[in-house]
Amino acid sequence: MAHPVPAPPRVPPLTGPDEEPAHPRVLEPLLLVVLVALSAVGAVIGIDLVAKLGISANTSVVGALVAMLIGRIPLNFLRRMRSVHRQNLAQSAISAATFASANALLTSVAVPYVFGREDLVWPMLAGAFIGLVVDAWVLYRAFGSRLLPADAAWPPGTAAAETIKAGDRGGRRALILAGGTVVGLAGTLFSLPLSAAGVAFLGNVWALMMFGIGLLLRQYSPDLFHTDIGAGFIPHGMMVGAGIVALGQAVHLLIGRRERTRRPAPVVASAAPPADPATAYTVDERGLRSALIRGYVLFTAGAAVLAVLGGLIGDMSVPGLIGWVLFAAFAALVHELIVGLAAMQSGWFPSFAVTLIFLILGLAIGIPSVPLALLIGYVSATGPAFADMGYDLKAGWLLRRDHRPWDPYEREGRRQQFLAALIGFAVALVVVAVVWRSYFGQGLIPPVAKVYADTLRSGLGDPHTVRTMLIWAVPGALIQFLGGTRRQMGVMLATGLLILTPQACWLVLGALVVRVGYRRLRGPAADEELNLVGAGLIAGSSLGDSAQILKT
Repeated sequence: MAHPVPAPPRVPPLTGPDEEPAHPRVLEPLLLVVLVALSAVGAVIGIDLVAKLGISANTSVVGALVAMLIGRIPLNFLRRMRSVHRQNLAQSAISAATFASANALLTSVAVPYVFGREDLVWPMLAGAFIGLVVDAWVLYRAFGSRLLPADAAWPPGTAAAETIKAGDRGGRRALILAGGTVVGLAGTLFSLPLSAAGVAFLGNVWALMMFGIGLLLRQYSPDLFHTDIGAGFIPHGMMVGAGIVALGQAVHLLIGRRERTRRPAPVVASAAPPADPATAYTVDERGLRSALIRGYVLFTAGAAVLAVLGGLIGDMSVPGLIGWVLFAAFAALVHELIVGLAAMQSGWFPSFAVTLIFLILGLAIGIPSVPLALLIGYVSATGPAFADMGYDLKAGWLLRRDHRPWDPYEREGRRQQFLAALIGFAVALVVVAVVWRSYFGQGLIPPVAKVYADTLRSGLGDPHTVRTMLIWAVPGALIQFLGGTRRQMGVMLATGLLILTPQACWLVLGALVVRVGYRRLRGPAADEELNLVGAGLIAGSSLGDSAQILKT
């Protein structure tokens, strides 16, 4: 007689003691209050540092730490903030507000102001905000694709995730992270960019090696070659070449003849993520293509709004205005992609340099000065939010990857992070709208905006500038082509050449040597320890940068 086969036991969702089966939502009353308050703090920090010191701080670690502290207050209704996913939403909101206020909005509106057109500040603020939101939306829709994979480095995101996990679990992980944080914080007291070493423990080795070589050549080019590479537009030329090839590599992914995306297996209540989550692209080529095409359309609409508000309709012919709108949208899309690819591998984004390249191209093709000033303000508003959103989604991906069921929880988590970023953007917009006149009236203007305005006034000047850029575009393109999409070697070499940070080259290259040697000594077990040390160094440097607001 056959015996009935018992039904398999139901496997409950694997959630931690403070996790819910459903992902936390930004509209929870307590969480919403925390997000708005942290966003206001982040916006003020961002504006003050970029206006007074010319630097920007990644405040995501600050937001995570504040959320942790709130969760430890002995009140029942605050215990919900102990959830690592609520802390992830908190760090997403504050970092979004910081980068939006400083790198996107205030810098953008400062361009027409310094150029002598204060009447264009409000139109520029509206256009920059549109560009900012579109910028973040494109990354939100493209994150997890072959072009912008979740398993790529995104070092500050890894640092934020490791900080949150160490605070939640404690023990040896917390001690290692705390030690790295103390060292990173101490480094800021001696003006040592120890975050560069932290990035080298987390990022792609090949990409960071080229980045370190670029930093080395930039710092020592006056001694080695008796010329300053950065002053001769050589790095800009290499970035142009590398950027063109990087764009071509992205297009190659978009027009593939067949579906090459490896997607997760169908998810059921007890399903785990794939054995190797890195092989699961949550965005296929069709989704990536749709995100970029829609992004270009939205950037075009934003540029058209800026053209109308800025009064360009009366200053330009119809063909010229159409060309301006299409070029502005193209520049915004390419700018965010190049900046995002560099940030993905190294944690550094060359937004200023790439924007300057489009400024020079605009001068070369003869765009009038006022339309070009608005175009540069619009382009500069994109990129930083793209990179920052990548960092935040990387942190969330690391925190959610062990949840069951994985796929729906991951997608809902990304959506809530995007909504948290929108809250940060809205708060940043209000803060910038209120304080820009006071800051500019005191002469507190982001230094990069002054460079843009001075370049607009002086024009190309040297007739050899364009020729130099075209010549050096060749090696930049070749290196980028040889390195491939994943390594971004050409973009990273050019990024290093564009940055003059004393001793950063030795910290990057030295940390890479330590990383390779320690991994050979300890094997795969070394990766977790190095990730914690790198995360601590980045966290400490971020805290030190944020604390500089006390000095100002």
